[in-house]
Amino acid sequence: MPRSIWKGAISFGLVTIPVKLFSATEEKDISFRQVHPEDGGRIKYKRVCENCGNEIPYAEIAKGYEMADGRMVILEKEDFDSLPLATTKSVEVVQFVAEDEVDPTYFDKTYFLQADGPGVKPYVLLRDALSKSGQSAVVKVALRSREALALLRPKDSVLLMHTMLWPDELRDGSFAAPPADVRVSDAEVTMAQSFIDALAGDFNPEEYTDAYREALEALVHSKAEGVPLPEEPEAPKEAEVVDLVAALRASVEAAKKRRDQAEKAKAM
Repeated sequence: MPRSIWKGAISFGLVTIPVKLFSATEEKDISFRQVHPEDGGRIKYKRVCENCGNEIPYAEIAKGYEMADGRMVILEKEDFDSLPLATTKSVEVVQFVAEDEVDPTYFDKTYFLQADGPGVKPYVLLRDALSKSGQSAVVKVALRSREALALLRPKDSVLLMHTMLWPDELRDGSFAAPPADVRVSDAEVTMAQSFIDALAGDFNPEEYTDAYREALEALVHSKAEGVPLPEEPEAPKEAEVVDLVAALRASVEAAKKRRDQAEKAKAM
């Protein structure tokens, strides 16, 4: 069982629900060391003050905020501890919204909430009430000395908490929109819908794997064992297609062929 990263309580009206917080995700990327290629020695860095040139132990390093005029304001741990943050140990419910109303662009990280001690029954109460109403709870919470907006929602038998970005942390993406005068024909849209229909299905994330990570792991093991990697067959080059309808029609046929092959593989 993973270790909890935070303990507090959900403030659900006059009901208090003690909870523990667990990270719901973990990175599976391959990590590398920075090394000297001639002898494999690891590259290490020193924390050196640019003013006095001394190496500074990590425990003695403070946080500084540089003002627009160049002045540096030094903040100590006591300064952060004295901030009047009401949500330090509580998850304060501020609003209920429809579960599909929040744009996923706002989501940052996902956590599991576990009932702690006497919080089991009110936890189940909140979970079931949200499930039956189709609502999610917008909350405010402080994690790692930073207040965040978050969304509580039920999933199966647990409550998930998605921390969210603040509105001013989302960039304006209007620059990426195509010019308004670009139009597509009804035939092109219909063929695009046919391609969508050909690949439509239930989302089963277990069917997908990280091909790049698998190839990287194979490369590392092959170099460690001194065995060359088997050569991959060269992918056929696709002909350039200018006609969108023709390109989509070919895509539909290819998608149907891949689906048929996948279904045959499952049946074997």
